Amino acid sequence: MELIRKETDSFGEMEMSNDVLYGIQTMRTIQNLSFSGRKLGQYPTYIEALAIVKKAAALANQEAGILDETSSKAIIRACDRLIEGDYYKHFPVDMLHGGGGIGTNMNINEVIANLANESFGIPRGTYAPVHPADDVNASQSTSDVCHTAIRLAIIKSFHSLSSELTHLIDALEEKVVEFYDVTTISRTCLQDGMRIQLGDTFSGYVQVIKRRLLSLEEATSKLHSINLGGTVIGSGVGAPKIYRRIVLAKLCEASGIEFSHRENLYDAAQNIDDLARVSSELRILASCLMKVAKDLRLLSSGPEAGFAEIQLPAVQAGSSFFPGKVNPVIPETLIQCCFQVIGCDSVVQSTVEHGELDLNVFEGAAGANILDAIGMLEKVLTTFTDKCIKGIKANYERCEELANSYIPMVVELKERYGYTAVTKLVKEKGREEIKNIIKNGGNECVSSNEY
Repeated sequence: MELIRKETDSFGEMEMSNDVLYGIQTMRTIQNLSFSGRKLGQYPTYIEALAIVKKAAALANQEAGILDETSSKAIIRACDRLIEGDYYKHFPVDMLHGGGGIGTNMNINEVIANLANESFGIPRGTYAPVHPADDVNASQSTSDVCHTAIRLAIIKSFHSLSSELTHLIDALEEKVVEFYDVTTISRTCLQDGMRIQLGDTFSGYVQVIKRRLLSLEEATSKLHSINLGGTVIGSGVGAPKIYRRIVLAKLCEASGIEFSHRENLYDAAQNIDDLARVSSELRILASCLMKVAKDLRLLSSGPEAGFAEIQLPAVQAGSSFFPGKVNPVIPETLIQCCFQVIGCDSVVQSTVEHGELDLNVFEGAAGANILDAIGMLEKVLTTFTDKCIKGIKANYERCEELANSYIPMVVELKERYGYTAVTKLVKEKGREEIKNIIKNGGNECVSSNEY
């Protein structure tokens, strides 16, 4: 039989399962502010970041004399347990709830308080000696806690994405070397162009992704400036001066990451353009990745009635109708992921302009969409690199055929005899005649004064 406990707040009494670590404030958020189906528990990096911020606050509160050593240590132990993971089911609030993230902050406050009190043998929901608001949230506001934690979570998540992008770059560089001696045809406006080495085409993919990674690194580095200690609007009201002086150092200690305060904490409460910049870089990355994926679809099209210059690895049946048909399903999966990333950025950019007056209460939505974008890209890039890029093969015969087709030959003549002369030749001679001229060394171009 499930045990039920009762908790009370200023709005009344509520029953809940004694199995859960959260409390009545979390339940209110679930009942009143849920719609997206995206729960905080689905974002383990964010939960870890929140726990790190709470740990730093407890360390600072103890040193400032705001919390006694016993309570502080119990809070810190609880935070460490959350940092280790495995409590995700106790974070059921909707990631996109209103109220500037109050539900997220109270969810973690209640979980930490119950874990801390259990270490004293106190039943869940008692909230003594450790109280969610009075102790776990001491000297803090939802505003500076969630502001700091979402940036910490993005920084941590970016490390994994950076590794996957580096992995992709390495795989593409291997293809540059492998295809260095493969001569094929270039295209402009989807029309035939001059000869090109297939490796040169892939070298362009390498450079654009390297450049996007560098830009992302630069944008993410700006997230190391945070407002912890600024409480609600940046004034620091509600946090003693000694706490405000030391909490940043405690955060660096607890996270192992160097942070600094924003130059103006009022600005930090009002404006989230630092998040918007990261999101913009993710969108540009997605657009560039989409270009690469679309190129691979074109270059592998066919196999008989398309470009057919490369062959992508076959990973599964491509059609339920055409026997033996293999489609470029992995590049297409990457493209769809990029659609989603671009959509996430649209949300983030909207949140920037809706930060009315002294606090942007939609910062949580921005953070959630950035974490979604990073998570999707990280997953899809693993598949794209290992199951597509690494297995690409060149169709040498087809590439040679295209390299020796009409337009590349005309370009070769133009380089030797000039644009005007070859233009007149093209106008007066048929394709087959021009091919014969080229086979004869182009002598007909120079044997007549007309050319």
